[in-house]
Amino acid sequence: MKSWRLEKGATSLDSLQMAELAKPVPLRGEVLIRVRACSINYRDQLIPLGQYMGGAITQDCTPLSDGVGVVEAVGEGVTGFKPGDRVAGTFFQNWVSGPPRPDQGAALGAPPAPGMLAEYVALPESGVVPMAKSLSFEEAATLPCAGVTAWNALMEGQPPAGPGRWVAVLGTGGVSLLALQIAKAAGALVLVTSSSDAKLERAKALGADLAINYVTTPEWGAEAMRQTGGIDHIVEVGGQGTLSQSMAAVGFGGEIAFIGVLSREGHANPRDMMTKAGRLRGVFVGSALMARRLNAAVDACGIKPVVDRVFEFDEARAAFDYQASAALFGKVVIRI
Repeated sequence: MKSWRLEKGATSLDSLQMAELAKPVPLRGEVLIRVRACSINYRDQLIPLGQYMGGAITQDCTPLSDGVGVVEAVGEGVTGFKPGDRVAGTFFQNWVSGPPRPDQGAALGAPPAPGMLAEYVALPESGVVPMAKSLSFEEAATLPCAGVTAWNALMEGQPPAGPGRWVAVLGTGGVSLLALQIAKAAGALVLVTSSSDAKLERAKALGADLAINYVTTPEWGAEAMRQTGGIDHIVEVGGQGTLSQSMAAVGFGGEIAFIGVLSREGHANPRDMMTKAGRLRGVFVGSALMARRLNAAVDACGIKPVVDRVFEFDEARAAFDYQASAALFGKVVIRI
């Protein structure tokens, strides 16, 4: 089979090469998936650069955590899936349900876990969930990391996002736009920030109720507080560089779901969180049960993920380049 591979010690995308590997054979408890589509996340950009957790990869690997496809075969003992089922891999292979725990297992797309950017992959049954029935392979490929992250940020906290509550999403990347769509499906009000007025208009077309350009309004946190009375849920994908503004924007009793590492320099004083009785919750994707809940909501509410561009399997390098560009709006998908 064909698979894209990253070389041990990779520090640039130049190490991303196509390789011919043996087709996996599903072992006991495993599901063999014929992969049909994958999507790229910001994390997937860091791994080839040697900048992900732990530094450069210590062995060759297949990249990408997000992939969907069709079950081709199952190993002995598998009871939840059969050949022909449309399925998705889960980001953490061992986090089935419950709160986060330290032994939730390896995440797909970085050693020692397998990756999805290949024609076939064998995964443990616990690391596979049924695909949303209403989505194409390309649409469903956007959900395993970015979609579950957005779902966890908005719907797994207490209380979850709902009618009359304000949600703020930062930028118009994959997590943020999926969070916008999930929030609107839940009946919430949504504020979106961006440096591009054109992208803000596109976000309004998706249902955003309020838009702030953070270049023309650098103190957007205070402006958000003024216009909304305080944000109840902030999907903080920016990181340390935007956290101070999120702290200014959050309302009394509100929650900041801290996700991002896009900007690593900045100063944030937690004092306002104390006076507002606010919460800062770390969100690192989510469990297989959260993925199932998200897929059920997608089917029930008619959510259609925003796919910016679809690239073919042999165009993977171009897909990485586009996903890292300022043109990005939503998700980049690779069709296999």
